[in-house]
Formats: sequence, structure tokens, C-alpha cells
Amino acid sequence: MMNSSKSNDSSNSDHQDSNADTNDKGKEDLCPGFKDADAFVKHGLGAVLSATKASASLPQVGDEFDFYRSFPGFQQFCESQAEKLLHCMSQIMQHHGCRSHMRDCNTLTGLEERFDLVVDSNDVILERVGILLDEADGVNRSQQPVMPAGFQPPKIVVSSWNRKGSSSGSRSETFRLLHAKNITRPQLKFKEKVDNSNTPFIPKIFIKPNATKPLPSYFANKPIRKDRPEDLDVPAALADFIHQQRTQEHVEDMFAHPYQYELDHLTIAENLLSKPEPQMYKPMIDTKCSFIDTLEDLVSLNEKLCKLPVFAVDLEHHSYRSFLGLTCLMQISTREEDFIIDTLELRSEMYILNEAFTDPAIVKVFHGADSDMEWLQRDFGLYVVNLFDTHQASRALNLARHSLDHLLKHFCNVDSDKRYQLADWRIRPLPDEMVQYARTDTHYLLYIYDSMRAQLLDFNHGQPGLLQSVWNKSKDISLKKYVKPIYTEESYLELQRKQKRSFNTQQHAAFRLLFAWRDKLARQEDESTGFVLPTHMMIKISEELPKEPQGIIACCNPVPPLVRQQVNELHLLVQEAREMPLLKAEIAAQKKKGLTPIKTPKVSLFGPHDTSRVSESDVPHFSADELPVKQGVLFSDDEQKMDVDVEKTSGLTAAAKITVFEELETKDDQESRSAAQMKARRIIESFENPFRMYLPSNDVHISKNAKFDPSSKIFEISKRWKLQSIEQQQKEVESKRKSREEAKEHAKKVADERQKTKQSYQESLQNVATVRQQAAEFAKGEGKKRERAASEVGESTPKPSKKLMKSAEKPQKTEPPPQDSFKPFDYSQSDLKVFAATKSKDNTQFDPNRQTPNFKKKKNPKGPKSNFGAGNRSMSYLAGKSDRGFRHNWPKR
Repeated sequence: MMNSSKSNDSSNSDHQDSNADTNDKGKEDLCPGFKDADAFVKHGLGAVLSATKASASLPQVGDEFDFYRSFPGFQQFCESQAEKLLHCMSQIMQHHGCRSHMRDCNTLTGLEERFDLVVDSNDVILERVGILLDEADGVNRSQQPVMPAGFQPPKIVVSSWNRKGSSSGSRSETFRLLHAKNITRPQLKFKEKVDNSNTPFIPKIFIKPNATKPLPSYFANKPIRKDRPEDLDVPAALADFIHQQRTQEHVEDMFAHPYQYELDHLTIAENLLSKPEPQMYKPMIDTKCSFIDTLEDLVSLNEKLCKLPVFAVDLEHHSYRSFLGLTCLMQISTREEDFIIDTLELRSEMYILNEAFTDPAIVKVFHGADSDMEWLQRDFGLYVVNLFDTHQASRALNLARHSLDHLLKHFCNVDSDKRYQLADWRIRPLPDEMVQYARTDTHYLLYIYDSMRAQLLDFNHGQPGLLQSVWNKSKDISLKKYVKPIYTEESYLELQRKQKRSFNTQQHAAFRLLFAWRDKLARQEDESTGFVLPTHMMIKISEELPKEPQGIIACCNPVPPLVRQQVNELHLLVQEAREMPLLKAEIAAQKKKGLTPIKTPKVSLFGPHDTSRVSESDVPHFSADELPVKQGVLFSDDEQKMDVDVEKTSGLTAAAKITVFEELETKDDQESRSAAQMKARRIIESFENPFRMYLPSNDVHISKNAKFDPSSKIFEISKRWKLQSIEQQQKEVESKRKSREEAKEHAKKVADERQKTKQSYQESLQNVATVRQQAAEFAKGEGKKRERAASEVGESTPKPSKKLMKSAEKPQKTEPPPQDSFKPFDYSQSDLKVFAATKSKDNTQFDPNRQTPNFKKKKNPKGPKSNFGAGNRSMSYLAGKSDRGFRHNWPKR
């Protein structure tokens, strides 16, 4: 519907232009129910938005749609709506003269035939819309010459967003959106070819005006390096790097800001920190405007700017039909005159303005200069010193909005016209409307600059602190460096994260391959990535993974020209992605956890004693002979040997000790080595001992000529750190050696004392009987006692007598044994009843395993025990040995 409305609008444009003067009041309605095209466009835009919102709320394709489809009511509703849509599409196709048999198709091939009909009809309609838009823009292919549309009185409203409203309440003014489809590419006229290679950006500057620190020789010799014929087919950055390697020219600040030193040492003048009187701007009608497109005019402009204390600058940029972008226009305004510079024509000569742009005595006023600084460096090699950004000042004042149109309305009461902000600034010649728009951006900027300086001082009670902060922020902006977009294998991940789409492995591979193809082709053709293949189309192809080239075309609407040309190559990339194994579950699990593709982290920290990350091949292997083991004994005879050889027992890669406690080499050993050997030893020691950097350098090889040469670095280091003299080093070595010898002598004395105590202990144990010998003697004495006890008839286990009990309680009066003899303890004389359990109170509960004491037992301590209560029981059964209780032992009731 929108396509048809656009075609109807554009087809009626000529008729409305011809009858605009005579029939303005008596116009008939454009469509039934709509007075003009503006009302029709509003209604159509609202209908499209409501339809888009309604379609977004429909069930998604898949399980959700299949679930709803199972209900008969939902199925009937979908079929009825599908019939209405097919009927509407058929009417649109008939209106444009296309085949419209959308419903009369075969059941087997109906879907493919309908799809082909829709594709053909879209091509016809879009082609007709393109022709009508070209005619509306002034590119009439049939009769009239090519004229920009801005030269004609505007009559057509493109949309409501770019309509200029009038404050008087009358009907809004209409205009055309200016764009140029058939413009000759300005890159073809550039003297210096655009460098889209995948290499870092190197500043273009080769002359440094107003320099406090001179320009490095690398940049000063740039014109000479252009004459090297062997580097014609190599990118500029790569050719410079190759030349640097050939000539062994080391430039540390190749990528540094050329005016870094000047900006760091920039001081703001006192008059710029004081309250100014705002100087009123001139009306634009009374102000002269000069269009500069020749080198002579540019030189004269530079001479004028160098005599001024302040001027305003703004840029117009184009990025859709260029990979890096193009600065198409520069506007400069003074308090008396406005200048518009054609930067496409003077691209190679714009460096002349560096004389005025880098003068610290001249203030350059920009608004939102973040991107302007990068564009000036990239295209012209221009840099700005002493910048004032009104955007930063607006933020410091806490204004409601910080855009330029708000500042124009707030300070100058001027309504800005932003309808040409997105226009194609490559158009030549420029229409008057675009020229006026470009002048407005800088014409009032100097008055705004004065007013904001005064308000910053008033806002801070006359103190210059807030104004100084704006100057400092502006200086930080002027220090920005342009960085060329560099493609890496992981560049696509950032774009994929922004889209917040969950891809399986095949879709992920397709997105990665398409991203790489788009970047490569955009660099080759010098087109933006959005022109080659927009991001939403790339995501659509990655999700669908079409099996045929026609499916890739179907995913793009409208089809980009380079996609139509390279559709076979894109099809091969999609096929390569489809061959990847499908691991949807793993990717889904990672997405749920919020994980990015797993990467093995590279640990930058390194410890010399950390062997957890060392491979087995790197760990030194020791045999049994090479790796001695220290015995775990109380008194070691090989203590001295182990003290000497304990260094070999370390299995670590680096020794766990500091060289402060090691014996240093003598002077003779150092002198006997050559310079190469000493250097190799220092390298090895730096790996073995990480603490060497904190120790005094005793074995540093210093050339005598360099040491006494005031211009050398060695002399400066020796003077700064006051290196120790050779005599002091020798004294330290001798003192350390003496302390080490004293430590060794002390260790020997301790070992001798231990040896003496060990020998005296062994001698004291020679006359002492062992435990086994004492046990054997005791067993012989016990054997005799057992023979006498066995002769008594009916005697059970003997009881210890009262005499023995008393003797156990009283200390025995025995002679003390000699010191050298050892007598074991006689356990036969001890009272074993001490270990017997005490009698407890009788428990009322019955316990068959408990044996109660027999109170009727007769006391017969002298005679043998008689067993009268045994009865007819066997004599071998002893009373009181049963595990069960007896009747007379049961508890009484």
C-alpha cells in the first residue's frame, strides 16, 4: 500500500506543480476522504504502524503457532484473513499491470508460484517508484536536463518528520528530501587513493606549523617515500612499515598525536578566562559568503584566518557510499564573513589550514567536535590547538538540551532547519537551501561562544574554575586520535552481542562468514558495510540458511546491488556453514548462563616456583643417583654431606633462595669470562632468580668510555643511582665469605656435640638387661610357684593373702638396684582387686545375664573350696560360670 501511495504521490507531482498558481484554492481532494498528500501520508503511516504492532503480537512460527493452529476457531480465522490478504495483493498487482492470479494455483507448486509472483511484482513496483523519485529529485531521464530539486519551489511532502512548520498557524511549508542516486563517485577524483586496507592509521601530516617540538623525521620524509616504485601495490601503512624495517628506522611515536606536546603545554590566556562582552552577530543577508574551491582562494583564506583571534568551524560528512567516510564540506565563519570550502575538490591541499588551526593564539569554536577531530585527521591531516567546544559548555551550564538547534533558539532566538542534516552532501553544485543550512551552523556560533563564557563565569560567582574546566575538556577532545576500523577474527562477536540473538553452531558460522565477506568487499569497493549488506539482512540470512541462491535474494528486501552480483559466493558461504555440526544444546546452555564463546584465558602472571602450568617435558628429570634423599633419623651421620648436597634435591624450575645469601663470584672468575659469557650468565640468572632486579648490580659490564662520557646513558645512570665502587664490593664479598665460614664452623661444633651425646648414651645402655632377658628370668621364678600350687587338691585360682595386700600397700624395703642394672616390675605382688568393678545396687529389673552374689556361701579361707551345692551335676561344671541365672538367684517378689 505504501508503494502504491508513493507512486501516486510522485505521479501527481507534475500536475500539482503546473496548476499551483491558478488552482490553489479550488483543489479537489487527492483521494476520497483526504484533502492533500500530507493527510494521506499520515493515514498510511499510522495504518502501517498499527499493522506492524499487530503482526508482532501474532504467535511465532514453531510450536506456539502449531498449538494455536490446533483450535478450529483460530484456523478458520487465519484462513479467512489469508483470503483477504491475497485478494488485496491481487488488486495491487492488477493496478500495476502484473499477473495477479494469487488464488488459482496448483496445490503442489502453489507456494513457489505465489512467491515468484510476489517477487516479480515487487521488482516492477520498486522500479517504478525509483523512476518517479528520480523525477521528483530533478533527475528526469526523458526531457529536462539534470537539475537539483532545491532550485524549484517545493510542493511535495515526503513525510511528516521532515516538514518545516510555520509559526503563523498557516499551512505548513513543504519540501523535497534531497538525495542523489546517480552522482559520480568523488573518490575517483582524489589525487591520493583512499587507504581501506586492514592496517592501522598513520597520520598524514608531513609539515608541522607552530611546532614547539619538531616533527619526527618519519613524517618529514613522507614525500620522499612516495617515490618508491617497489611499494606501489602495497598499502601505505604496510609500505611504511616495510621501509622502516629496511632502513632500521625505529619510530616510537609513529601512531602518536603530532601535537601531543603542544597541547600538554598549552596555557589559556587570562583574557579568555575573564568575562567578555558578547559581540552581536550580523544578519545573514548582510554577511558576505564565499564559496572556496580553488587553491588560490584557500591560501588567501588561510592568511585571513591567521590574523583573527577567533573563528568558528563546522563539517558536513557522508558515510553511506564510502567505507571510512568522506568530509564533503567545511564551513568557517568569522565575525564579518562566512566561508564554505569544497573539501572534495581541495582534499589534498587542506593541510594548508594547519597554520591557522594549530596556532595557540587563535581560538577555534566547534560544537560537538568529537567526530570532527577524527574526520579532520583522517581526510586532511588537520589538527586543532586551542579548541572551545560549545557542547561541553552547554553541559557545564546544565541546559535542557545540548544540541546546536537548542543553542540557536536559546541564545539567538533562531529556528534552525535540520531537514538537510541527512542530505547527500556530495551533490555539486550545492542548492541554495543546503548552502543556507551550512552557513547557519557557524554564523551564530561566535555570539554563542561569547554568551556562554559570560554565563559560565556568572554561574560560578565570577570564579574562572568552571570556565577552565570547559577549556580542559575541549583540550581533551582535540587530543583524540583517529583509529581505523581493523578486522579481526573476533570482530563479529561485538555485533552479535548487540543483536541479542541466540544462534546454533550453523547460524553462528554463517554470521561469522557473512561478516568477513561484507568487511572484505566493503574495503575493496569503498562502500559502507550498510550499503554492501545491512545488518538485519545478514541476520536474516544467518537464521534462515537458504539452500538456494534465490532464498538469499528473498531474505533481502530491497536487494543490495552487491548482494545480487555476489549471490553465488554468498550461497557457497551459506553451504559451508550448513556443513558445520549442529550443537544447539550446548550453545543454548551457554546462552542461558550468559556465557560468551569459551576462550582459554592467558595468564599474564608468572611465578618462578609455580609448576602447575609447566608441561612435563619442561620439568627436569632426575635419576636415583642424581637426586639424593635426606634420611629421617634422629642423629644423622651424613649431616654434613646432606648440608652440602641439599641443593641438588630441589625439583623446582628455579631455586627458592635469593642471591643475597649465596656466595658471590670472585673478581678473578668474572674477569676470566668473556663479554658474551657474562651476558649469557646474566640472562640465565634473570630466569633463575626473579628477585635479581631488586639487588645491587655487582657484575654489570660497563664500558669505561661510555661511563665517563657525559652524553651517554651509562653516565647518567651511574650519576643518578651512585653505583658502588669496586673496593666496596670486594669488602662486601669478604664479609659475606667470613660470615659463611663462621656459620660452617658453628654447624660443625653442633654436629660434634651431638655425636658425643650419642656415644655417651650408647655406652650407658651396654650393662642394662633387655626387657626379654628380664621376662625370661621372671618366667623361671613363676614356674616354681606354679608347681607348689598344683600339689594342693581342689584348690582353684589362688587368692592373694592379706600379707601380700599389706605389703603392696606399704612400700617394700628393698635394696636399691645398682645404676647399671635394670630390674623389671613384679606384677605378682600387685593387688589386682583394685581393677575389679565396684558393687552396685541391685536393680529391680530382671537381667538373666547378671549373676547375683551368693549370700549363703561359707567362709573357708583355709581349706579348699567344697562344691556341695552341685548335686547330681557333673563335677566338671563349676558353679558361677553359667551365662544364665538360677532359681535361687532370681529377684524376689
